[in-house]
Amino acid sequence: MKKLLTGILAFLFFGLITPVNSQNNTASQLDSVFHDRSEVYFTFKIADKDDIHSLTRLISIDNVKGKTVHAYANRKEFSDFLRFNMAYRILPSPGTLLSESEVNTGQQKGFRGDRTIWDFYPTYQQYVDYMVGFASSFPAICKLDTVGTSIQGRLILALKISKNVNLEEAEPQFLYTSSIHGDEITGYIMMLHLIDYLLTNYGIDPSVTQLLNTTEICINPLANPDGTYHGGNNSVYGAVRYNANGVDLNRNFPDPKVGQHPDSNPWQVETIAWMSYADNNHFTMSANFHGGSEVFNYPWDTWSKLTADDDWWQFVGHEWADTVHIYGPAGYFTDENNGITDGYAWYEVNGGRQDYMNYWHNCREVTVELSYTKLLPVNQLLSYWNYNYPSFLNYIKESHYGFSGTVTDTVTDQPVAAKVFIDGHDRDFSEVYSRSTTGFYARPIYEGSYNVTFSAPGYFTKTIKNVSVSKRTTTNLDVQLRPLTYGAQDKSERSVLVYPNPSDGHFRLILPENPINPSCSFQIINALGEVVYNSEIARFSGNSTVEVEVPGLVNGLYYLKFNSGYRIYIDKLIIKK
Repeated sequence: MKKLLTGILAFLFFGLITPVNSQNNTASQLDSVFHDRSEVYFTFKIADKDDIHSLTRLISIDNVKGKTVHAYANRKEFSDFLRFNMAYRILPSPGTLLSESEVNTGQQKGFRGDRTIWDFYPTYQQYVDYMVGFASSFPAICKLDTVGTSIQGRLILALKISKNVNLEEAEPQFLYTSSIHGDEITGYIMMLHLIDYLLTNYGIDPSVTQLLNTTEICINPLANPDGTYHGGNNSVYGAVRYNANGVDLNRNFPDPKVGQHPDSNPWQVETIAWMSYADNNHFTMSANFHGGSEVFNYPWDTWSKLTADDDWWQFVGHEWADTVHIYGPAGYFTDENNGITDGYAWYEVNGGRQDYMNYWHNCREVTVELSYTKLLPVNQLLSYWNYNYPSFLNYIKESHYGFSGTVTDTVTDQPVAAKVFIDGHDRDFSEVYSRSTTGFYARPIYEGSYNVTFSAPGYFTKTIKNVSVSKRTTTNLDVQLRPLTYGAQDKSERSVLVYPNPSDGHFRLILPENPINPSCSFQIINALGEVVYNSEIARFSGNSTVEVEVPGLVNGLYYLKFNSGYRIYIDKLIIKK
């Protein structure tokens, strides 16, 4: 470690006065390595694993086994690496290891509208045709989103799949995405297969039907199309890790520890597209599929400290790996801790999408490495699907477990965008938030008992104590927040008139202006904000007074909330018998 740090300091402070002959030697090496490629895949050995924490700032670490490191670099990154005079070996690019027959681009296979046998790699145009075809063949449950466009103009696409796909409902949003590293393509085909599986089994398989009835599932099979089709649109042969600018997209996101530009590159158009997509959605959980290893890699990647939900992550990770062990062959998916690892414990990554989603979007995202071989021969694609698809489905189900519900306004019953914070537990932005449009929130968490605080600007904070959660179950927790201005009247609007007041439970309402709807509603709410009476009023022309009888109310102060169809009115009601 000391030797490497000395080298780094020498590079940082004395690199500008390196002797000319050394610069010429480096240039010659670079010309030799990069004369026919935009990135290099190589391996080297380190003296101590702590060396990774310095090297990861300069090159794109791909895997670490003991003291053996596999990595990628563009010309500038490799030039930085050469400064340390470490022995290395250039490896063949993973995207060129298969012959054209082993890649089999499936040129005879177009979208059919029924179940496809996913034993081929599509051309780029076939991929787009499949995504468009899924949406047009299943319009009631499938909708095509354009996340963005790559540097070279290829589409970054996602499909939303849900029972009422054109409506935003009070349910978890879930995301699967694959191949942000363009040469790690096993997940690319598996996600196309999963889309096909979900759509064609809806209404047939009860488990799939339940998932789509209660979840909005978004699937992006190909996050880096320029990398995957680096060799041309007709084949994935020649796929590379980086994007068309030679940037590793999975090192290009804002990082909780290092800052907004951890790789010193500007945000790429693909990165900006994904950040915008995350902003425009409200994902509860997500997974990002990779290749080159076989492990469930959970956060954090950038920090040694554990997440607030480390016990939950370990449980979910072992559930994924153990299920794969049931369906896969002996020895498959056993890297690190029998198939799971804390990211930083494996090797440090700065600027990864996983940490970005967890930290800035309160989303539980994981990185799943599906296969040692980054570009599988086509005759293995169906086998790897069979090993993994039960875990794909189980992980989606996890977005429902823990506790969830809606947060609404006690006066208007409208959704409230609230912070849902677990006292003594949450840290590093592990809290979740309810949506402003539906009031829905979901909080996956390990089994236990929790004190949960709900807060929002303009509302009284409310804490619910001893919320009990069990494994693989859902605890419903709907909450209403009381406005700070509760009971105050807008002087420019007259309230609904109640008389007599005080009342014994029998009173009259003098209704305000004619409502938009022919029927109105009113509620009686006690001082705790609980609705104790709810009724509809049929409103006919000329009928401005309504008789009301509510004999069961105990003495005390209440609030009467009247919804005229386009405006809410509040009046006090005193019950005195």
